[in-house]
Amino acid sequence: MQKAIGKYRWTICGLLFFATTVNYLDRQVLSLLKPTLEDLFGWTNSQYADIAAAFQFTYAIALLFAGRIVDRLGTKKGYMWAIILWSVGAMIHAWAIPIGQGTISALGWTGLAALPVSVVGFMVARIVLGIGEAGNFPAAIKATAEYFPKKERSLATGIFNSGTNVGAILAPLTVPWIAKHWGWETAFLIIGAVGFIWLFFWQVYYERPEKQKRLSAEELAYINSDAKEETTAHTNTGEKVSWLKLLGYKQTWAFTIGKFLTDGVWWFFLFWLPAYLKDQYGITGTGVMLPLTVLYSMTMFGSIGGGWFPVYFINKGMEPYDGRMRAMLMIAFIPLVVLAAQPLGEISFWLPVILIGIGASAHQAWSANIFTTVSDMFPKKAVGSVVGIGGMAGGIGGVLITKIGGSLFDKYKALGHIETGYTIMFAFCAIAYLLAWIIMKALVPKYKPITDL
Repeated sequence: MQKAIGKYRWTICGLLFFATTVNYLDRQVLSLLKPTLEDLFGWTNSQYADIAAAFQFTYAIALLFAGRIVDRLGTKKGYMWAIILWSVGAMIHAWAIPIGQGTISALGWTGLAALPVSVVGFMVARIVLGIGEAGNFPAAIKATAEYFPKKERSLATGIFNSGTNVGAILAPLTVPWIAKHWGWETAFLIIGAVGFIWLFFWQVYYERPEKQKRLSAEELAYINSDAKEETTAHTNTGEKVSWLKLLGYKQTWAFTIGKFLTDGVWWFFLFWLPAYLKDQYGITGTGVMLPLTVLYSMTMFGSIGGGWFPVYFINKGMEPYDGRMRAMLMIAFIPLVVLAAQPLGEISFWLPVILIGIGASAHQAWSANIFTTVSDMFPKKAVGSVVGIGGMAGGIGGVLITKIGGSLFDKYKALGHIETGYTIMFAFCAIAYLLAWIIMKALVPKYKPITDL
């Protein structure tokens, strides 16, 4: 049956997976080079936090608008411009010093002159990267909707979204080695340039299904098999729902607060773990390759299992939202193991690596479910806007965690025991999910779909 209808849509899914992998590769280069760059430029942890926060804040704001821009440009052009922009942003990190000098010369009156040239240059590069990277998920989700019938979309989304884990695994396997042999600038240039390889294949192989010559008539009919149902579902959805109106619903706030409290945990692990391995265990350069590869490989289990877990409760007769919340409560207990990372780290650095890997895996399982709580309760026309609001809140939460972490690490480093700073941050990472679940449950105790939009 599958053979008869063709499988070109999975080629498109492969392209989305490739782009998402590149997306995470590009954003992680800086954290892996942080130990090298802080020695070279004399950064404090707070200054590194400023650079990381510039990306997170820009990414959060851009997420609000990225979906609408992709809708306006179309999937092919929208994705093309997103990856061009973020690939350029990734590569210009290599010229951070001249960029910083130029920016301070042009905008020194704004107070930027008080910051080191290197910090300003890297912040500019991160801002460009953040604007471009915000387009990845809206474009990928739109392409999935175009190329897959509804019954296959969750599978296709799960496949391309696993690129986030693959990117996080490939980065420590490549970046430290490139930096060691060819220099840190080359690491940014080579990893950033990978996006342009993807761009070639995207231009060649992607076109809207109805214009796609590589699609068989049978596969096109299969892709459009639920088009009538979707047309009916969208009959009254021509109008856009205002963000202000959506903020009047507790369901919006449940999702938004859940994202605000938990997204920053993932950002923290992504941006600070190489620094943690250096600060506490003296592991730098290519030494981080194996522990970080093991840690991020563990997150694959959460990505795969997270979407499956609620099905157990749903099959027992629970409403999808209630089954999802039951699963999320159980998932929320798993990150508590991170509380043991610091005490057990005295035995071997591998123990915190494994415990943090378990916590990061739980985040991926949590993330797979919290997004779906939106489509459980909101009509289709409002899902994108609610996800945008939550995504921005998650980004702002990430900025706060990054800034607080940088300040704590500088404070306790000056006092001679930086490990205390990491203990405080790991404690928040451990309890964030239970705190988020309690607030979400208090706001929306039972399944209550929105019917008046």
